[in-house]
Formats: sequence, structure tokens, C-alpha cells
Amino acid sequence: MARVPRNAAILTVSVAAELAGMHAQTVRQYDRLGLVVAKRTRGGGRRYSLDDVAKLQEIQRLSQEEGINLAGIARIFQLKDQVDRLQRANDRMERELGRVGELNEYLRQKVATQEQRSSRVFAADTSGGITVAERWDMLREVLRNEMLATGQEVVLWRPRTITVFPDD
Repeated sequence: MARVPRNAAILTVSVAAELAGMHAQTVRQYDRLGLVVAKRTRGGGRRYSLDDVAKLQEIQRLSQEEGINLAGIARIFQLKDQVDRLQRANDRMERELGRVGELNEYLRQKVATQEQRSSRVFAADTSGGITVAERWDMLREVLRNEMLATGQEVVLWRPRTITVFPDD
């Protein structure tokens, strides 16, 4: 057997009224006031869904048990709709914020990796030997000592900087 969605407008006024426990004229009046808006058939007949019946029952409860007039009930429904819209917007924003956070973390890792790469320094001697250090000052000190010991000129490179020892 096929399941009918709760929002499928398939119930006539009389059936919706009976399910909600009220008179069909009351349902029509609520429709005219905009509290429960029926879908219309091609011929103009009203059709209600199970969600509409639940709303009719809520109107009856608020009116009879809580003593709220129809204008107050209309305002309550407007505020509920607004809260629902804001909640959906908030949910979308939270999902988007999560995606932005993931992207931020990805970019942070990429930047950190790039900073590590650009902070490494290299030096090569004339025989093809390479000296690598994580910090410029460490490499400079090692090579300065090497230059003093061997008397050979040393060229240091780091991105956007070239230093030649000995300085002339």
C-alpha cells in the first residue's frame, strides 16, 4: 500500500472538519481568515492535508483551552512560521560555517606547509655538497665557520635574498 504524505491535500472540508472535531463551517471560516489555507481543486473545492487537520486541532486547543482569540492565534502561527524559517536559515548557516571551517583548516595547513618550505635554507659548495638548515641563522653560522676553516667563498640563498661571503 502506498503511503500518503502528511502534507498531501486530499481531504474534503467535511472530512477535515470531522477529523479535527469541528463543524465544516468553522473550517471554512478559518480558511477565510487565513489560519488554515486549503489547496483548491480545478473546480474550486477545498482540499486539506493531515498537517492542516493538526493545525485545526491546535487552533481549537488554543481557543478553547488557552482562551486565545483568533487574532492571537494568527499571530502565534505567524511567529511559529518565522521561527521555523529562521531555524532553517540558521541550520544552513551552521552547515556553511562548518564548510568554511574545514576550508580554513585546509588553507591553514597549506600555509603552514608553505611557510615550512620557504623557511628552509640551502647552501651548496663547489664540489656539489649541500647543507640544509631549518633556520637562516643556523645555516649562516655553520657556513661562516666552514668558510673560515677552508677559506672558500660561500654563497647563501633564501627566497628573495642572496648573501655572498666574504662581504666586500
